[in-house]
Amino acid sequence: MTLPAETIAKLAAELAEADRTHGVIPRITARYPEATVEDSYAIQGVWRDAQIAAGRRLVGRKIGLTSKAMQQATGITEPDYGVMFDDTVYESGAEIPVDHFSNVRIEVELAFVLKESLEGPDCTLEKALAAIDYAVPALEVLNSHIELEGRTIVDTISDNAAYGAMVLGTVRRRPEEIDLRWVPGVLSRNGEIEETGVAAGVLGHPATGVAWLANKFHQHGARLEAGEVILAGSFTRPMWVSRGDAVRCDYREMGIIECRFV
Repeated sequence: MTLPAETIAKLAAELAEADRTHGVIPRITARYPEATVEDSYAIQGVWRDAQIAAGRRLVGRKIGLTSKAMQQATGITEPDYGVMFDDTVYESGAEIPVDHFSNVRIEVELAFVLKESLEGPDCTLEKALAAIDYAVPALEVLNSHIELEGRTIVDTISDNAAYGAMVLGTVRRRPEEIDLRWVPGVLSRNGEIEETGVAAGVLGHPATGVAWLANKFHQHGARLEAGEVILAGSFTRPMWVSRGDAVRCDYREMGIIECRFV
């Protein structure tokens, strides 16, 4: 790390206050251009621990930047990750308050619920699939507490990988019941199709990120735990939404997710 501990703690506190007030802070990399990816995970970790100490319950992890296009756009060679708390999870049909966020974009994903713990250092796709209880369609609500213009991967990771919330569908499928690579997503806003994709766009198989994350956690002496929800990464571009927008995503045999922003 290049940033001193007091700077990391200060930035984590800034992000916590921005989360509380739904505000936006100046770019970390504009103020500290020497900040590294390691610094950004340290900032996220201090913020995460403070949230848990305040009573929030961690329910899972999100993986981002899982497409080659997004990795090339951000200048990195691997995905990133953040944490998800119980008060950020919605069910299909929910009305979601826009005022809970600084800005709102939607991505189309699959989520996986683990039936057993998973750890590296040699976790493979096959091992990840064996540890998964079921897959469920999910929409990720992206939310940034750092100004968007000029933002880098260091800013994004520091800001909990831009995670805001998750909307879960109702159809569950075990990995052996369906070829998860070919689950489609047709994303609409107010009845008009905006984005389409298939889950193979996520690292070739949407569960590949679960294996990657287990191996990444091993480097820090940690593992993914049974019961955790892993949001595996988007297979569409982000779609902006505003107050009053109705969002619908059709996953074909894995059902439909609907929500409205109010």
